[in-house]
Amino acid sequence: MRIIRAADCRTMPWKNGGGTTTEIVVSPEGASLSDFDWRVSMAQVDADGPFSVFIAIDRTLCVLKGKGIRLAFGDGEAVTLDAASAPFAFAADRAVEGVLLDGPIVDLNVMSRRGAWTHRVERLNGPGEHPITCEAVLLLVAPEGGWRIGDATLSAGDSLLIHGPDEMACVSDDAGRALYVIRLLPAA
Repeated sequence: MRIIRAADCRTMPWKNGGGTTTEIVVSPEGASLSDFDWRVSMAQVDADGPFSVFIAIDRTLCVLKGKGIRLAFGDGEAVTLDAASAPFAFAADRAVEGVLLDGPIVDLNVMSRRGAWTHRVERLNGPGEHPITCEAVLLLVAPEGGWRIGDATLSAGDSLLIHGPDEMACVSDDAGRALYVIRLLPAA
C-alpha cells in the first residue's frame, strides 16, 4: 500500500491547454499524456469548453465539487452530471463539450488504454465499514478525507494505491464523506 498525499501530486495543463489537472497517479510511472496505460487525476473546470481528446482511451468522470456539468457529445448525446450522479463512463476519443451548470467544478477523471487495461469506478458513502477486494490494482480517492483503511488515514485529497490481490475494510464515521474506489485490471 502506498499513500499518495494531495500535496505530493503534480498540477499540469490539460492536454488541450484549456485548464489544469492534478495528476494523482499514472502508469507506468512518468508516462506522458500520450503513452500512459492508465491515469487518475482531478481537474478544476472553471469555464465551458471542449474536453481533451485521448485516442483509444476509456474514461470515467465523477463530479466532486460544484453544481455540475452537462456533457454535450458531438453525436448528439447529452448527459448532466453532479456530485450525486453515478460515475459516468465514455470513450475519451469522442468529441465532447462541457457546459458548467452554475459555476466551477472539480472532477475526478479515470482513464485506461482500451485493449490493454479496463477500469471500474464506484463511490462509497460513509458512515460505516465497507469491505473491499483488490484483484490487481486498486486506487482509493478521498476528496474530503476522513477515511481509514487499516493503519492508514486519508486526509482531504489523499489517495491510497494498492497492488493486489488483497482484502481490506474502508471505514468512515461521517455520513457526508465519499470515497471513490477505482479498480484497474489488465485486459484479458
